[in-house]
Amino acid sequence: MTNHERNVSTGQRGIAALAERVNAALRTSATPSLTQLVLRCALAVPFWRSGVNKWDGFLQLNDVAVLLFTSELKLHLPGGPYDFPAPGLVAFASGLAEILLPILLVLGLATRLAAFGLLVMTLVIQLTVPDGWPLHITWAAMALGIMAWGPGRIALDHWIGTDNG
Repeated sequence: MTNHERNVSTGQRGIAALAERVNAALRTSATPSLTQLVLRCALAVPFWRSGVNKWDGFLQLNDVAVLLFTSELKLHLPGGPYDFPAPGLVAFASGLAEILLPILLVLGLATRLAAFGLLVMTLVIQLTVPDGWPLHITWAAMALGIMAWGPGRIALDHWIGTDNG
């Protein structure tokens, strides 16, 4: 083996060792947890903003929210569109979920359950506004990612030991 070949071989081993050290550092760093926190916050924001617009005060749903579910919003199912059943109750439940589930997501508490709740809401929103699928599929992907990978270490679930994923 020539000096050149030995130097190349040594260089390749050095690069491989450096790559392994970088991989080990990334596996133990907070980067995945920070990414999961950002993902949780990104999913929470649009639902929170929608929820805040449905309330006039503590447990006081505004008239516009009820009116939307009574006359404007329809479920686009085969043979439809159909009115929402019990529009007042649906407006209240969606408004409550749009406040509580984002709070849980940001805190990282009952994270997978909160993400599942927002995934279900996203599916209902898709049935209500079918042309919004490019945005809805993004929300669904974020919710599925949170459900699959969990809240990360920057979450109450991690600190109290309730997330086993």
